[in-house]
Amino acid sequence: MMSTTLNDTPSSQRLHIGVFGRTNSGKSSFINAFAKQQISITSHVAGTTTDPVFKAMEIHPLGPCVLIDTAGYGDESELGERRMEKTRGAAEKSDLAIILASGEDTTSGTFDLTEELHWYQFFKEKNTPVLFVVSKADIRENAEMLLADIKEQTGLEPLLVSAATGAGIEQVKEALARLLPENYGEHLITGSLVSKGDLVLLVMPQDIQAPKGRLILPQVQTIRELLDKKCLVMSVTTDQLLPAIKTLARPPKLIITDSQVFGTVYENKPKESMLTSFSVLFAAYKGDLPYYAEGAKKIDSLTASSRVLIAECCTHAPLEEDIGRVKIPRMLKKRFGDSLTVDIVSGTDFPQDLSGYDLVIQCGACMFNRKYVMTRINRAKDQGIPMTNYGVTIAHLTGILDKIAMP
Repeated sequence: MMSTTLNDTPSSQRLHIGVFGRTNSGKSSFINAFAKQQISITSHVAGTTTDPVFKAMEIHPLGPCVLIDTAGYGDESELGERRMEKTRGAAEKSDLAIILASGEDTTSGTFDLTEELHWYQFFKEKNTPVLFVVSKADIRENAEMLLADIKEQTGLEPLLVSAATGAGIEQVKEALARLLPENYGEHLITGSLVSKGDLVLLVMPQDIQAPKGRLILPQVQTIRELLDKKCLVMSVTTDQLLPAIKTLARPPKLIITDSQVFGTVYENKPKESMLTSFSVLFAAYKGDLPYYAEGAKKIDSLTASSRVLIAECCTHAPLEEDIGRVKIPRMLKKRFGDSLTVDIVSGTDFPQDLSGYDLVIQCGACMFNRKYVMTRINRAKDQGIPMTNYGVTIAHLTGILDKIAMP
Protein backbone atom coordinates (compact mmCIF):
# COMPACT_ATOMS: atom_id res chain seq x y z
CA MET A 1 0.00 0.00 0.00
CA MET A 2 1.14 3.50 -0.74
CA SER A 3 2.45 5.67 2.09
CA THR A 4 1.71 9.38 2.18
CA THR A 5 1.35 12.48 4.33
CA LEU A 6 -1.71 14.23 5.71
CA ASN A 7 -1.08 17.17 3.35
CA ASP A 8 -1.44 15.20 0.12
CA THR A 9 -4.62 14.86 -1.94
CA PRO A 10 -4.16 11.34 -3.29
CA SER A 11 -4.60 10.88 -7.03
CA SER A 12 -7.17 8.18 -6.30
CA GLN A 13 -9.44 10.85 -4.76
CA ARG A 14 -9.09 13.28 -7.64
CA LEU A 15 -11.45 13.69 -10.57
CA HIS A 16 -9.88 11.86 -13.54
CA ILE A 17 -10.38 13.63 -16.86
CA GLY A 18 -9.23 11.70 -19.91
CA VAL A 19 -8.59 13.36 -23.28
CA PHE A 20 -9.01 11.12 -26.32
CA GLY A 21 -8.61 11.72 -30.04
CA ARG A 22 -6.93 10.70 -33.26
CA THR A 23 -3.17 10.72 -33.64
CA ASN A 24 -1.94 14.30 -34.04
CA SER A 25 -5.39 15.76 -33.41
CA GLY A 26 -3.98 18.31 -30.97
CA LYS A 27 -4.74 16.56 -27.65
CA SER A 28 -1.45 17.57 -26.02
CA SER A 29 -1.82 21.20 -27.12
CA PHE A 30 -5.39 21.21 -25.81
CA ILE A 31 -4.32 19.80 -22.44
CA ASN A 32 -1.53 22.36 -22.07
CA ALA A 33 -4.02 25.15 -22.79
CA PHE A 34 -6.61 23.60 -20.47
CA ALA A 35 -4.08 23.30 -17.62
CA LYS A 36 -2.32 26.60 -18.42
CA GLN A 37 1.04 24.87 -18.15
CA GLN A 38 3.30 22.60 -20.17
CA ILE A 39 2.18 19.07 -19.29
CA SER A 40 2.55 17.18 -22.56
CA ILE A 41 5.08 17.37 -25.38
CA THR A 42 3.62 18.81 -28.57
CA SER A 43 4.87 18.09 -32.08
CA HIS A 44 3.70 18.00 -35.67
CA VAL A 45 5.02 14.45 -35.82
CA ALA A 46 2.18 11.95 -35.41
CA GLY A 47 2.33 9.67 -32.39
CA THR A 48 4.42 11.90 -30.11
CA THR A 49 2.37 10.79 -27.07
CA THR A 50 3.11 7.06 -26.76
CA ASP A 51 1.93 6.32 -23.21
CA PRO A 52 -0.79 8.01 -21.16
CA VAL A 53 0.49 11.04 -19.26
CA PHE A 54 -1.13 11.62 -15.84
CA LYS A 55 -0.90 15.05 -14.22
CA ALA A 56 -2.45 15.89 -10.84
CA MET A 57 -3.50 19.51 -10.40
CA GLU A 58 -6.21 21.90 -9.19
CA ILE A 59 -8.64 23.16 -11.82
CA HIS A 60 -11.36 25.71 -11.09
CA PRO A 61 -14.29 25.00 -10.80
CA LEU A 62 -13.61 21.25 -10.74
CA GLY A 63 -11.19 21.08 -7.79
CA PRO A 64 -8.46 18.41 -7.47
CA CYS A 65 -8.12 16.65 -10.83
CA VAL A 66 -5.91 14.27 -12.76
CA LEU A 67 -5.57 15.14 -16.44
CA ILE A 68 -4.82 12.18 -18.71
CA ASP A 69 -3.21 12.73 -22.11
CA THR A 70 -3.58 9.53 -24.13
CA ALA A 71 -1.95 8.09 -27.23
CA GLY A 72 -3.91 8.91 -30.36
CA TYR A 73 -6.03 6.30 -32.06
CA GLY A 74 -5.89 5.50 -35.75
CA ASP A 75 -2.40 3.94 -35.81
CA GLU A 76 -2.95 0.39 -37.10
CA SER A 77 0.62 -0.83 -36.56
CA GLU A 78 1.59 -3.39 -33.89
CA LEU A 79 3.03 -0.58 -31.79
CA GLY A 80 -0.18 1.37 -32.26
CA GLU A 81 -2.23 -1.54 -30.92
CA ARG A 82 -0.04 -1.72 -27.80
CA ARG A 83 -0.56 2.00 -27.33
CA MET A 84 -4.30 1.48 -27.64
CA GLU A 85 -4.24 -1.08 -24.83
CA LYS A 86 -2.81 1.60 -22.55
CA THR A 87 -5.31 4.13 -23.84
CA ARG A 88 -8.16 1.73 -23.02
CA GLY A 89 -6.70 1.36 -19.52
CA ALA A 90 -6.72 5.15 -19.14
CA ALA A 91 -10.30 5.22 -20.42
CA GLU A 92 -11.35 2.82 -17.65
CA LYS A 93 -9.93 5.25 -15.07
CA SER A 94 -11.65 8.34 -16.51
CA ASP A 95 -14.51 9.88 -14.53
CA LEU A 96 -15.10 12.31 -17.38
CA ALA A 97 -14.02 11.92 -21.01
CA ILE A 98 -13.17 14.62 -23.54
CA ILE A 99 -13.23 13.39 -27.13
CA LEU A 100 -11.28 15.70 -29.39
CA ALA A 101 -12.87 15.46 -32.85
CA SER A 102 -10.45 16.27 -35.64
CA GLY A 103 -13.18 15.88 -38.26
CA GLU A 104 -11.21 14.38 -41.14
CA ASP A 105 -12.94 15.17 -44.44
CA THR A 106 -14.06 12.31 -46.67
CA THR A 107 -14.35 12.32 -50.46
CA SER A 108 -18.11 12.84 -50.14
CA GLY A 109 -17.63 16.14 -48.36
CA THR A 110 -18.78 14.78 -44.98
CA PHE A 111 -16.76 13.97 -41.86
CA ASP A 112 -15.31 10.64 -40.84
CA LEU A 113 -16.28 10.29 -37.16
CA THR A 114 -16.00 6.50 -37.03
CA GLU A 115 -13.30 6.38 -34.35
CA GLU A 116 -14.85 9.18 -32.31
CA LEU A 117 -18.23 7.42 -32.29
CA HIS A 118 -16.57 4.13 -31.33
CA TRP A 119 -15.08 5.74 -28.23
CA TYR A 120 -18.32 7.56 -27.51
CA GLN A 121 -20.10 4.19 -27.44
CA PHE A 122 -17.36 2.77 -25.20
CA PHE A 123 -17.86 5.53 -22.63
CA LYS A 124 -21.62 5.33 -22.93
CA GLU A 125 -21.48 1.65 -21.94
CA LYS A 126 -19.27 2.58 -18.96
CA ASN A 127 -21.68 5.37 -17.89
CA THR A 128 -18.85 7.86 -18.28
CA PRO A 129 -20.01 11.41 -19.16
CA VAL A 130 -18.55 12.60 -22.49
CA LEU A 131 -17.82 16.07 -23.82
CA PHE A 132 -17.04 16.46 -27.54
CA VAL A 133 -14.56 19.20 -28.37
CA VAL A 134 -13.61 20.47 -31.83
CA SER A 135 -10.12 21.96 -31.77
CA LYS A 136 -8.10 24.40 -33.83
CA ALA A 137 -10.90 26.98 -34.00
CA ASP A 138 -8.39 29.64 -35.10
CA ILE A 139 -7.56 27.85 -38.36
CA ARG A 140 -10.55 25.58 -39.05
CA GLU A 141 -12.90 26.59 -41.86
CA ASN A 142 -15.49 23.84 -41.50
CA ALA A 143 -16.03 24.11 -37.75
CA GLU A 144 -19.75 24.84 -37.76
CA MET A 145 -20.47 21.92 -40.10
CA LEU A 146 -18.45 19.56 -37.92
CA LEU A 147 -20.20 20.77 -34.75
CA ALA A 148 -23.57 20.16 -36.35
CA ASP A 149 -22.53 16.70 -37.56
CA ILE A 150 -21.42 15.64 -34.05
CA LYS A 151 -24.64 16.93 -32.52
CA GLU A 152 -26.73 15.11 -35.11
CA GLN A 153 -24.98 11.77 -34.52
CA THR A 154 -24.69 11.89 -30.72
CA GLY A 155 -27.31 14.32 -29.47
CA LEU A 156 -24.56 16.06 -27.50
CA GLU A 157 -23.61 19.74 -27.70
CA PRO A 158 -19.93 19.93 -28.78
CA LEU A 159 -17.71 22.90 -28.01
CA LEU A 160 -15.26 24.73 -30.28
CA VAL A 161 -11.84 25.64 -28.84
CA SER A 162 -8.46 26.93 -29.85
CA ALA A 163 -5.38 25.82 -27.91
CA ALA A 164 -3.40 28.59 -29.62
CA THR A 165 -5.63 31.46 -28.49
CA GLY A 166 -7.33 29.88 -25.46
CA ALA A 167 -10.78 30.50 -26.94
CA GLY A 168 -13.42 28.15 -25.55
CA ILE A 169 -11.21 26.65 -22.81
CA GLU A 170 -13.19 28.17 -19.92
CA GLN A 171 -16.42 26.95 -21.50
CA VAL A 172 -14.98 23.43 -21.52
CA LYS A 173 -14.29 23.61 -17.77
CA GLU A 174 -17.81 24.86 -17.09
CA ALA A 175 -19.30 22.10 -19.26
CA LEU A 176 -17.29 19.44 -17.40
CA ALA A 177 -18.55 20.80 -14.07
CA ARG A 178 -22.13 20.41 -15.32
CA LEU A 179 -21.43 16.81 -16.37
CA LEU A 180 -20.39 15.77 -12.86
CA PRO A 181 -22.96 13.61 -11.03
CA GLU A 182 -24.69 15.58 -8.26
CA ASN A 183 -23.25 13.39 -5.50
CA TYR A 184 -19.71 13.17 -6.90
CA GLY A 185 -17.14 13.41 -4.11
CA GLU A 186 -19.71 13.01 -1.34
CA HIS A 187 -19.05 9.30 -0.79
CA LEU A 188 -17.53 8.77 2.66
CA ILE A 189 -15.06 6.13 3.82
CA THR A 190 -16.81 5.57 7.15
CA GLY A 191 -20.30 6.21 5.80
CA SER A 192 -22.78 6.72 8.63
CA LEU A 193 -20.95 4.50 11.13
CA VAL A 194 -19.78 7.48 13.18
CA SER A 195 -20.61 11.15 13.56
CA LYS A 196 -19.51 14.24 15.50
CA GLY A 197 -18.30 13.50 19.03
CA ASP A 198 -17.99 9.71 18.57
CA LEU A 199 -14.82 8.08 19.87
CA VAL A 200 -12.96 6.07 17.23
CA LEU A 201 -9.97 3.85 17.99
CA LEU A 202 -7.60 3.03 15.13
CA VAL A 203 -5.39 -0.06 15.44
CA MET A 204 -2.46 0.37 13.06
CA PRO A 205 0.45 -2.07 13.24
CA GLN A 206 3.48 -0.26 11.83
CA ASP A 207 5.00 -3.16 9.92
CA ILE A 208 7.19 -3.36 6.83
CA GLN A 209 4.37 -2.03 4.62
CA ALA A 210 4.45 1.31 6.45
CA PRO A 211 7.87 2.94 5.92
CA LYS A 212 9.36 4.67 8.95
CA GLY A 213 7.96 8.14 9.48
CA ARG A 214 4.92 7.63 7.29
CA LEU A 215 1.45 6.09 7.32
CA ILE A 216 -0.08 4.07 4.53
CA LEU A 217 -2.66 5.82 2.39
CA PRO A 218 -5.90 4.24 3.78
CA GLN A 219 -4.88 5.23 7.31
CA VAL A 220 -4.19 8.84 6.28
CA GLN A 221 -7.44 9.19 4.34
CA THR A 222 -9.50 7.67 7.15
CA ILE A 223 -7.91 9.85 9.84
CA ARG A 224 -8.53 12.97 7.76
CA GLU A 225 -12.20 12.08 7.26
CA LEU A 226 -12.70 11.36 10.97
CA LEU A 227 -11.14 14.71 11.85
CA ASP A 228 -13.39 16.45 9.34
CA LYS A 229 -16.38 14.71 10.97
CA LYS A 230 -15.23 16.10 14.36
CA CYS A 231 -14.79 12.63 15.82
CA LEU A 232 -12.50 11.92 18.75
CA VAL A 233 -9.66 9.85 17.29
CA MET A 234 -7.12 7.67 19.07
CA SER A 235 -4.48 5.64 17.22
CA VAL A 236 -2.49 2.74 18.63
CA THR A 237 -0.37 -0.17 17.48
CA THR A 238 -1.67 -3.68 18.13
CA ASP A 239 0.45 -4.25 21.23
CA GLN A 240 -0.99 -1.10 22.82
CA LEU A 241 -4.64 -2.02 22.22
CA LEU A 242 -5.44 -3.23 25.75
CA PRO A 243 -3.56 -0.43 27.56
CA ALA A 244 -5.39 2.09 25.37
CA ILE A 245 -8.83 0.62 26.10
CA LYS A 246 -8.10 0.65 29.85
CA THR A 247 -7.26 4.36 29.77
CA LEU A 248 -10.52 5.34 28.08
CA ALA A 249 -13.43 6.66 30.12
CA ARG A 250 -15.89 5.03 27.70
CA PRO A 251 -15.66 2.31 25.05
CA PRO A 252 -14.99 3.48 21.50
CA LYS A 253 -18.04 3.75 19.27
CA LEU A 254 -15.99 2.16 16.48
CA ILE A 255 -12.67 0.36 16.24
CA ILE A 256 -10.97 0.34 12.82
CA THR A 257 -8.15 -2.14 12.51
CA ASP A 258 -5.68 -3.41 9.99
CA SER A 259 -7.25 -6.59 8.60
CA GLN A 260 -4.15 -8.62 9.43
CA VAL A 261 -4.97 -8.42 13.16
CA PHE A 262 -8.75 -8.78 12.84
CA GLY A 263 -8.83 -11.85 15.09
CA THR A 264 -6.71 -10.32 17.86
CA VAL A 265 -8.69 -7.08 17.98
CA TYR A 266 -12.04 -8.89 17.91
CA GLU A 267 -11.06 -11.04 20.90
CA ASN A 268 -10.00 -8.00 22.94
CA LYS A 269 -12.46 -5.29 22.00
CA PRO A 270 -15.24 -4.07 24.32
CA LYS A 271 -18.61 -5.70 23.54
CA GLU A 272 -20.20 -2.31 22.95
CA SER A 273 -17.68 -1.29 20.27
CA MET A 274 -18.32 -1.90 16.59
CA LEU A 275 -15.40 -3.35 14.68
CA THR A 276 -14.34 -2.98 11.06
CA SER A 277 -11.11 -2.69 9.08
CA PHE A 278 -9.53 -0.20 6.72
CA SER A 279 -9.82 -2.72 3.90
CA VAL A 280 -13.52 -3.35 4.54
CA LEU A 281 -14.19 0.39 4.62
CA PHE A 282 -12.39 0.81 1.31
CA ALA A 283 -14.31 -2.12 -0.13
CA ALA A 284 -17.43 0.01 0.26
CA TYR A 285 -15.72 3.33 -0.55
CA LYS A 286 -14.10 2.14 -3.78
CA GLY A 287 -16.16 -0.86 -4.79
CA ASP A 288 -19.24 -2.98 -4.08
CA LEU A 289 -19.20 -4.29 -0.51
CA PRO A 290 -22.33 -6.50 -0.76
CA TYR A 291 -20.83 -8.15 -3.85
CA TYR A 292 -17.54 -8.69 -2.01
CA ALA A 293 -19.36 -10.19 1.00
CA GLU A 294 -21.27 -12.55 -1.29
CA GLY A 295 -18.04 -13.44 -3.08
CA ALA A 296 -16.37 -14.35 0.21
CA LYS A 297 -18.86 -17.20 0.60
CA LYS A 298 -17.22 -18.84 -2.42
CA ILE A 299 -14.14 -19.42 -0.27
CA ASP A 300 -15.93 -22.27 1.51
CA SER A 301 -16.41 -24.17 -1.75
CA LEU A 302 -12.81 -23.91 -2.94
CA THR A 303 -10.84 -27.12 -3.32
CA ALA A 304 -7.21 -28.08 -3.72
CA SER A 305 -7.63 -27.82 -7.50
CA SER A 306 -9.19 -24.34 -7.47
CA ARG A 307 -7.55 -21.25 -8.96
CA VAL A 308 -7.57 -17.92 -7.13
CA LEU A 309 -6.44 -14.56 -8.51
CA ILE A 310 -4.98 -12.01 -6.07
CA ALA A 311 -5.19 -8.52 -7.59
CA GLU A 312 -3.20 -5.82 -5.83
CA CYS A 313 -3.01 -2.23 -6.98
CA CYS A 314 0.46 -1.33 -5.81
CA THR A 315 3.48 -2.22 -7.92
CA HIS A 316 5.99 -2.33 -5.06
CA ALA A 317 8.67 -5.01 -4.85
CA PRO A 318 7.42 -8.08 -2.92
CA LEU A 319 7.74 -7.57 0.82
CA GLU A 320 8.37 -10.13 3.52
CA GLU A 321 4.99 -11.11 5.03
CA ASP A 322 3.15 -9.12 2.35
CA ILE A 323 -0.60 -9.43 2.97
CA GLY A 324 -1.57 -10.15 -0.64
CA ARG A 325 1.45 -12.11 -1.82
CA VAL A 326 2.19 -14.06 1.34
CA LYS A 327 -0.38 -13.96 4.15
CA ILE A 328 -3.64 -14.53 2.28
CA PRO A 329 -2.19 -17.27 0.03
CA ARG A 330 -0.79 -18.95 3.15
CA MET A 331 -4.18 -18.81 4.89
CA LEU A 332 -5.91 -20.30 1.84
CA LYS A 333 -3.36 -23.06 1.33
CA LYS A 334 -3.47 -23.94 5.02
CA ARG A 335 -7.17 -24.66 4.60
CA PHE A 336 -7.24 -26.17 1.09
CA GLY A 337 -3.75 -27.56 0.57
CA ASP A 338 -0.58 -26.48 -1.20
CA SER A 339 -1.87 -27.55 -4.61
CA LEU A 340 -4.36 -24.65 -4.60
CA THR A 341 -3.25 -22.31 -7.40
CA VAL A 342 -2.83 -18.65 -6.45
CA ASP A 343 -1.90 -16.21 -9.21
CA ILE A 344 -0.90 -12.64 -8.39
CA VAL A 345 -1.16 -9.53 -10.56
CA SER A 346 -0.28 -5.97 -9.62
CA GLY A 347 -0.95 -2.46 -10.87
CA THR A 348 -3.20 -2.37 -13.92
CA ASP A 349 -2.26 -5.90 -15.05
CA PHE A 350 -5.78 -7.22 -14.51
CA PRO A 351 -6.84 -9.93 -16.98
CA GLN A 352 -9.62 -9.27 -19.46
CA ASP A 353 -10.56 -12.96 -19.33
CA LEU A 354 -11.24 -14.22 -15.79
CA SER A 355 -12.90 -17.48 -16.82
CA GLY A 356 -10.06 -19.65 -15.54
CA TYR A 357 -10.51 -18.49 -11.94
CA ASP A 358 -12.85 -19.65 -9.19
CA LEU A 359 -12.38 -16.47 -7.14
CA VAL A 360 -10.78 -13.03 -7.44
CA ILE A 361 -9.48 -11.30 -4.30
CA GLN A 362 -8.95 -7.56 -4.80
CA CYS A 363 -6.90 -5.37 -2.46
CA GLY A 364 -8.36 -2.26 -0.82
CA ALA A 365 -7.60 -0.35 -4.05
CA CYS A 366 -6.42 2.80 -2.28
CA MET A 367 -4.26 3.58 -5.33
CA PHE A 368 -7.13 3.49 -7.84
CA ASN A 369 -10.15 5.71 -8.26
CA ARG A 370 -13.60 4.17 -7.83
CA LYS A 371 -14.32 4.32 -11.56
CA TYR A 372 -11.50 1.90 -12.33
CA VAL A 373 -12.32 -0.45 -9.44
CA MET A 374 -15.93 -0.67 -10.60
CA THR A 375 -14.66 -1.54 -14.08
CA ARG A 376 -12.91 -4.56 -12.57
CA ILE A 377 -15.97 -5.52 -10.55
CA ASN A 378 -18.27 -5.26 -13.55
CA ARG A 379 -15.87 -7.39 -15.59
CA ALA A 380 -16.05 -10.11 -12.93
CA LYS A 381 -19.83 -9.82 -12.70
CA ASP A 382 -20.23 -10.03 -16.49
CA GLN A 383 -18.15 -13.22 -16.54
CA GLY A 384 -19.87 -14.75 -13.51
CA ILE A 385 -16.68 -14.84 -11.43
CA PRO A 386 -17.02 -14.28 -7.64
CA MET A 387 -14.93 -11.41 -6.30
CA THR A 388 -14.06 -10.22 -2.81
CA ASN A 389 -11.32 -8.17 -1.16
CA TYR A 390 -8.49 -8.57 1.35
CA GLY A 391 -10.32 -7.41 4.47
CA VAL A 392 -13.54 -9.27 3.70
CA THR A 393 -11.51 -12.42 2.97
CA ILE A 394 -9.61 -12.28 6.25
CA ALA A 395 -12.80 -11.56 8.21
CA HIS A 396 -14.45 -14.59 6.59
CA LEU A 397 -11.47 -16.87 7.18
CA THR A 398 -11.33 -15.64 10.79
CA GLY A 399 -15.04 -16.43 11.22
CA ILE A 400 -16.14 -12.89 12.11
CA LEU A 401 -17.48 -11.51 8.84
CA ASP A 402 -21.04 -11.49 10.17
CA LYS A 403 -19.90 -9.66 13.31
CA ILE A 404 -18.11 -6.67 11.78
CA ALA A 405 -19.59 -3.27 11.00
CA MET A 406 -20.09 -2.39 7.35
CA PRO A 407 -20.77 1.14 6.06
